[in-house]
Amino acid sequence: MPPGAPVAVAEAGDLTLRAADGNRVLAYRAVPERGSGAGIVLLPDVRGLHDFYRELARRFAQAGVPALAIDYYGRTASDDRRGPDFDGFEHIAKLRPDHTAADIRVALEHLRSGALGEVGSAFTVGFCVGGALSWGQSALADDLAGAIGFYGRPEECRDLLPRMRAPLLVLAAGADVLTPAEEARRFGTELTEAGVPHRFELYEEAPHSFFDGGFAEHERACAHAWRQVLDFLAEHTAEAAGNPR
Repeated sequence: MPPGAPVAVAEAGDLTLRAADGNRVLAYRAVPERGSGAGIVLLPDVRGLHDFYRELARRFAQAGVPALAIDYYGRTASDDRRGPDFDGFEHIAKLRPDHTAADIRVALEHLRSGALGEVGSAFTVGFCVGGALSWGQSALADDLAGAIGFYGRPEECRDLLPRMRAPLLVLAAGADVLTPAEEARRFGTELTEAGVPHRFELYEEAPHSFFDGGFAEHERACAHAWRQVLDFLAEHTAEAAGNPR
């Protein structure tokens, strides 16, 4: 987990959104007292809206970035509990692209509505399955300032490469058992060949999910990745401010 920052969190808590198909989207908001102009929709890993992502949303708010973390499982889960007994793999297998697109769309609409403070530039930030979902928003979401993904699986968004427009930040784990380093590098090459603006970072010895904070030996990689995220948000927020989309 990245360190906190000096900006106070003005408001934080759960809320419910409604997707266009009527789905109930469990979400968590964290609003800073003083925003930077950037705002993010946070796309979790297979665990859905686990407490880790509530805490991460607060860390973004402490960095001056309004954050809205969402859950994917409103259509299949019987309740909102996403603790250690929740079987995310059972539910992730039932996800459909049109469903995740609808849920992310309503989250971005809520972010841009001013409900979390003024947001001039909207981004997505995702992890594992959420990493690929985030990169895919470069092709699917209108007026997105950028898409950030940690250790996503390129195969899950590769078909969208020709349509990607918004800049990407790819944060890959070199010791990832799900996505080998060569596959991550291939994705970086494919982005270059497709003309997709992007920044690529491969943390050679870091395992999958290194950013969760459970790997003390990878604390340096975690801190570097957090800096890359904040720099990417600042860079592309400034670009959007100077060149409205």
